[in-house]
Formats: sequence, C-alpha cells, structure tokens
Amino acid sequence: MRHTLVLSALLGTGLLAVTSISQAANNSLVFCSEGSPAGFDTAQYTTATDNDAAEPLYNRLAEFEKGATNVVPGLATSWDISEDGLKYTFHLREGVKFHTTKYFTPTRDFNADDVLFTFNRMLDPQQPFRKAYPTEFPYFNGMSLNKNIAKVEKTGPLTVVMTLNNVDAAFIQNIAMSFAAILSAEYADQLLASGKPSDINQKPIGTGPFVFKSYQKDSNIRYSGNKQYWDPSRVKLDNLIFAINTDASVRVQKLKANECQITLHPRPADVTALKNDPKLQLIEKPGFNLGYIAYNVRHKPFDQLEVRQALDMAVNKQGILNAVYQGAGQLAQNAMPPTQWSYDDTIKDTAYNPEKAKELLKAAGVKEGTEITLWAMPVQRPYNPNAKLMAEMLQADWAKIGLKVKIVSYEWGEYIKRTKNGEHDISLIGWTGDNGDPDNWLGTLYSCDAIGGNNYSMWCDPAYDKLIKQAKVVTDRDQRTVLYKQAQQYLKQQVPITPVAHSTVNQPLSAKVEGFKVSPFGRNVFSGVSIDQ
Repeated sequence: MRHTLVLSALLGTGLLAVTSISQAANNSLVFCSEGSPAGFDTAQYTTATDNDAAEPLYNRLAEFEKGATNVVPGLATSWDISEDGLKYTFHLREGVKFHTTKYFTPTRDFNADDVLFTFNRMLDPQQPFRKAYPTEFPYFNGMSLNKNIAKVEKTGPLTVVMTLNNVDAAFIQNIAMSFAAILSAEYADQLLASGKPSDINQKPIGTGPFVFKSYQKDSNIRYSGNKQYWDPSRVKLDNLIFAINTDASVRVQKLKANECQITLHPRPADVTALKNDPKLQLIEKPGFNLGYIAYNVRHKPFDQLEVRQALDMAVNKQGILNAVYQGAGQLAQNAMPPTQWSYDDTIKDTAYNPEKAKELLKAAGVKEGTEITLWAMPVQRPYNPNAKLMAEMLQADWAKIGLKVKIVSYEWGEYIKRTKNGEHDISLIGWTGDNGDPDNWLGTLYSCDAIGGNNYSMWCDPAYDKLIKQAKVVTDRDQRTVLYKQAQQYLKQQVPITPVAHSTVNQPLSAKVEGFKVSPFGRNVFSGVSIDQ
C-alpha cells in the first residue's frame, strides 16, 4: 500500500510550508506534535516537547530500552563501577559517525573528546564554549550532578572515567536521560571559531537515527533517516516530520485523515471514538505521571503553611477528576505516582473543607477579596489534558474561600521559563518520570538544588533535603525506601504542592505503524519505527 500525504489539506491548515514536503517520500511518517520546542540542545530543557523534538537526533552513553525502564548500552558498549561506587569507566562504541549536514561535515568518528566536551560544558562555568554561550542546565544541576561529578577524564580514545564525590545510586539512570545527549566537540569548535556558538541549539548535530533538516516554529520540524547510523536496523524511515498543532481535536482530525500517522494527548472525550476506528490503534497505559498545583513559597502569603493548607483543602479534587480527566485518571494524594517504588501508600489527603480553609486564611491574616494569580498551561500534557478547565474550576473553588483568582497563561516555552524564574503565585504543572528512580521525583521536583529547574514551588527545606540526599548515597533499596517514605511524609505536611491526578496515557496511531512503543517516561521515540506501505 502506498503512503501519501494530502498536501493540499496540510497547506490549508498551515501545518506544513510549501518547502517542507513535496508529496513526502513513500517511506515517511508524520507525527502530529503538540507544541514548538524552544531548541534542540537538550541539556537546557526539561519539557517533553523539547525532549521529543531532540530525541531523534542524539544518543547517550547509556539509554533506556525502548518502551521500558531498564538501562541498556548506548554510545558506551559497557561500563565498570569501582568497589567504592565512586568511579565509572565507560568503554565507548567504535565507528560511530556524527551527522553530516549542510552546515557541518565531521572529519572524525565519535570518541572520548565528545564525552568530555558534553559533560565539562555542564560542569565547568569557565569552559570556553560555556563562556561563549552561557546557558542553564536545570536537570544536571537539579540532580546535583554539577556538585557530585568530581572529574571526567579520558584514559584512551574510546575510554572515559567519571569520578564522583559521593555515591549516587541513580547515576547510570540519570545519564541515560535526554539532557546527557552526547554532542560533537568538533562541531562546537567550529561554532566557536565562527562566532556562532548558539547554533548548537538551533542547528543540532548528533549521532542519532535521524538527521536535522529544518524547523519552522508553530509549523513543522523535518528530519531525514541517518544512513550512516551505527545500528542500521533502527532506521526504517527515510523522512520523519513533526507537524505542530496545539489543538488536540485538530490533531485527532489529522490522524483520522491520515495526514499524520501518530499523535499524542487526545482529549478524554475523543478516546472512545479512537478505540472504535478500524484504521487506528490506541495504546493505553497507566501514566507514570503526576499533575499538581505548585505554590510559590517566595510570594506572600504562600510563604505561610496555613495559607497553603487552606488552598489545599479547598480544592474539589473529585470534581476536577470528573470534568478534566473524564475517567482517564486517578486521584493523586502523594508527590509521585503509586507505581514508583518506595511510594508511601499511608499518605492521605486532608478532607475537602472550604469552611475550615476560610478560618485558616483569616487566622493567617489573608483578607477576603485578596487577589492571586493562577498560571495555566496553554498545551495538553500527559498529566493534564485541559489546564484551562482545571484553572477555571480552581478559580471557583478558591472564590468560595474569599480569594479573587486571576488566570494567567503564556506560550509553552515562555510559561516554563517564567515559572522556573518564580514569577507566578500558583502554577499548574506536572511531571512524567524520567528514569524510574524516586530521586527523579523527590529530588528533581522538590529539592533546594532544583530551584530554577523543576522546583516550581521555590520550596527549600533543609530537613527535607537532608532525607533525600541521604537516600541518594545509599545503594540498598530497602534503606532508600525508608528514607524516601520519611521525605514523602514531611513534604505532605509542608504542602508546597497539591497533588491532583495521575492520568492514563492514551497514544493514538495509524494501524499501519509498526514498532512504536509507548515510553513509561512520556518520550516519543521513532527509532525502529516503520510504516506499512
């Protein structure tokens, strides 16, 4: 069966420009994505939108098995760990090619220098490329890798040794994440010499199964299959196109019309129809995610525990679950999902009680009619299918306790940047786990080091931080679980967030697509994916 694109329809909706596709080649796949990435330098970003766009381009030293949580070799074929747990020796894959594009032609294969450049740029503020192109590394710093990696050295052209200051039980899982994508040191040198270091973010070069071709914001991203990829069995498409549309209903329409073959985040109301369409398949999995409300404790009056407690107990969670998730989610009471090991199932919500909430606000000196801002995401996320509706429901909930709530929103990239800077009073946000380790929740989202990264509450508590740091340097899972449960109890008492829901992930795709697996970490991976012609 031949696969073609309805070009006129794509042009009519503005999804793809005239120059982007010319009746796309037979062996092409279109992914209807939900937002425009801020860039392709994964070390700078934390959102799935950014990571999805960069995923086809890169490899890491270690990677997650497709559709699973276990770690497998990537650009490192193996690694050795010293007896004291502080030294990791990585044996690198031979013969790996970096991408050749109009703007870069490599003169050598991947080697240890590329690993050193990738990690030293994040480690050393004085590193020449870092100085020429200053940027933040929210994951790297949020997980304290900037403090814990003592040095990165090469002991041969294909051998790298990383030495830690302290044992990190999740180290291999951490460096299998998107932020640790290996970059080309040779390309970085070229960019420095030409005075264009920021091109590393907009004109990416990697070793991944797809090569970057072009990007038009709010329209499309084009990639071509990497014919020099080190594992040819993973490259089954000649072209991969991201067609960007923020409207979930439009994405579904495109899928049904075969104008794209995979999409994401359908509205709950569309799920039944998608299941019943014989031309489609719908993959349904429990979400390894959490949608939550983050209170900015640096803004008054949210620095007061009583105020956060009042807002928390005034949220009608069941009403939100019914209206926003429409049966495709479960009530959240804890700061991470119940499928995460070390989850404390003894933690329960404070009962819904608007009257008591009003009393707490009054005792805290918050006057009736006080104005606050509530930020709502402009896009659908796996953990929140309709942030606008949720915000409107919270606005009504908190009006009942005397607060005047103004709903604020921005374009997705701007929303994330401003919330990381702490400009909000309260924000709707969420998380899909990245690596299967509890630290990816309790450390990455709520620690002191994560402020400016993924800690949208700006909450820093030494007692809490002590617990999660102790848990990270212990390798025994039972001991780690005890410490993490104590941390969960403490966090619940301090209310920097209100957990709302864990959503079910529904991934619709054409019945012609083969080899696609839903990632437990919310990544859309096209390595090894093909389409029946």
